[in-house]
Amino acid sequence: MKRLLTLAAAAGLLAGATAANAADPVTIQLKWVAQAQFAGYFVAKDKGLYKDAGLDVTIKPGGPDIAPEQVIAAGGADVIVDWMTAALAAREKGVDLTNISQTFQREGLELTCLRSSGVKSAKDFPGRTLGVWFYGNEYPFMAWMHKLGYSTEGGPKGVTVLKQGFNVDPLLQKQADCISTMTYNEYWQVIDAGIKPAQLIVFKYSDEGVGVLEDGLYATGEKLKDAHYAEVMAKFVAASDKGWAWAVKHQDEAAKIVIANDTTGAQTLKHQQVMMKEIAKLITDSKNPLGYLNPKDYERTVVELTEQNIITKKPEGAWTHAIWDASKKWFDPEKAM
Repeated sequence: MKRLLTLAAAAGLLAGATAANAADPVTIQLKWVAQAQFAGYFVAKDKGLYKDAGLDVTIKPGGPDIAPEQVIAAGGADVIVDWMTAALAAREKGVDLTNISQTFQREGLELTCLRSSGVKSAKDFPGRTLGVWFYGNEYPFMAWMHKLGYSTEGGPKGVTVLKQGFNVDPLLQKQADCISTMTYNEYWQVIDAGIKPAQLIVFKYSDEGVGVLEDGLYATGEKLKDAHYAEVMAKFVAASDKGWAWAVKHQDEAAKIVIANDTTGAQTLKHQQVMMKEIAKLITDSKNPLGYLNPKDYERTVVELTEQNIITKKPEGAWTHAIWDASKKWFDPEKAM
């Protein structure tokens, strides 16, 4: 009997220790399918960086019909990857999003046109058909057209907006004069289709004075008030930044890890390697360390959205440095890259 009690007590202690050491579950919702755009997260999981941080991370790929803001609002994720334009627009509609880390320091959004269309500058846009992504990605385009004074309702003095799918078909099939592309993805799909760079004219949004913050990490503001949740997010940011730092230094290997996590079968290693090279340019910046949100960049984004009435008032609590600052306890990006 005494032996049974001793065994029971030991089992209880073991169970208690296991519970105390149990990994904290974290679900991240990506903005798009598994690709090098999210290499840092896949690397962190593959290399055991999340596990070492005491986290059990689930990575949920996105897609054309998945809005990360809606997923986290419904409780389907603890943290999401989103563009600040979409996050601030969703916040004004009642989704309590707070930027806790800004992964992309530079913008990759651009408008790519065939030179044969006759478009030589933005002055040639009126009367043209332009492909635009929606699901929150249309806001930078609308801001740009607003700045130029062009209507988006068509007509000889305005532009016709083609709701573009997440492919380059409208340009290849000449359904649009210009289409939305990213420096790291769709532009290279156009090139892979046999069109030479000399046959294209590319307008980078950042060069047109419409630079808005792209991929960042967003969590629920109300939940961040909980000390444990905030610490979990800080650990997640630290481990993710470790993953990004590794991916930048080992780009080809990072691309292979991404391919291993692609369930669509639509990605190629060559394309992911090119993408990883371009992504590395966006997340590294001589002025800002990895993951740091520059308040001036935030303010610039707010101005762009306010001027076109996408948001009607200055957001409060839309970002915090507290999580990024706390994450440096486990990983300091200022010393790593």
